[in-house]
Amino acid sequence: MHVTLRQLKIFEAVARHLNFTRAAEELHLSQPAVSMQIRQLEEGMGLALFEQIGRRTQLTEAGREMYHYARAVDDLLGEAEEVAETLRSGAGGRLRISVASTANAFATRLLAAFVRQHPGVRFALDVTNRETLLRELEENQADLVIMGRPPEGLDLVTEAFMDNPLVVIASPGHPMVRRSRIPLKDLEDEPFVVREPGSGTRIAMERTFRERGVSLNAGMEMSSNEAIKQAVEAGLGLGIVSIHTLALELEAGRLAVLDVESFPILRHWYVVHRRGKRLLPAARAFKDYVLERARAYMPPAVGGEHSRPGPVEGIVDTSAHGG
Repeated sequence: MHVTLRQLKIFEAVARHLNFTRAAEELHLSQPAVSMQIRQLEEGMGLALFEQIGRRTQLTEAGREMYHYARAVDDLLGEAEEVAETLRSGAGGRLRISVASTANAFATRLLAAFVRQHPGVRFALDVTNRETLLRELEENQADLVIMGRPPEGLDLVTEAFMDNPLVVIASPGHPMVRRSRIPLKDLEDEPFVVREPGSGTRIAMERTFRERGVSLNAGMEMSSNEAIKQAVEAGLGLGIVSIHTLALELEAGRLAVLDVESFPILRHWYVVHRRGKRLLPAARAFKDYVLERARAYMPPAVGGEHSRPGPVEGIVDTSAHGG
């Protein structure tokens, strides 16, 4: 079987988009040129890699297998290019970091401090939701991911580096602000502004209410923590967010943290990458920096003893322990 790197690159783009036109646009080629390269690849392999079902392009079984290897080759070539660049420059390198939107409050400052110590490092930062983080981990698109509870079913190396307390917030004028040790049952009739299904915060709050036999009145859904905070500040309901997102609002008196039994929900932040992934020097250095320095970015304790940072867990193999 004779396969060229050019053919593999073109095949990977078509397989990823499942669209010849979009692949051609990405590669700055004409569509006939892309089609010709795919046809030559299929002839060289003696296998059909794509099939047309109606108006949709789909991978055949052989195509799906080939896509796996094409992605692996593309990753290795990208890694080789970065190593060569690092060797040429004598320092630095490129760093691809993806961060859960809830972690952006401290992750950006952490990354800025790291870059000040490593000025030769160039980085790309993607601040996104949990669904996208899971896809980026599965497709090996980021060097490191900073997120809450790691996913199940992926072979990952995950290391907890800092506590992530979730607290109940209200507008300053809410009558519960003046109460202490509020029973969770008292929140049953309160409307909550919540994150979308599948978000780490939503999963944690639903589990907490369910395990204590309390119904959660999810009145409004928001796609970001900023939207939740604004809605709570406007008096549209209560919210549950990470304490890491509240520094400005608490300082300005625009939001209040309620003293609720069973809260804070103590979760952790994790730095995550695929098991077996070869971390280049910049990624290794940033991971070490996170594990050593991140606790300096922990907000002051809110809500009593339980919100203070607890012991950090060690390495977790989520393929065995479920994250």
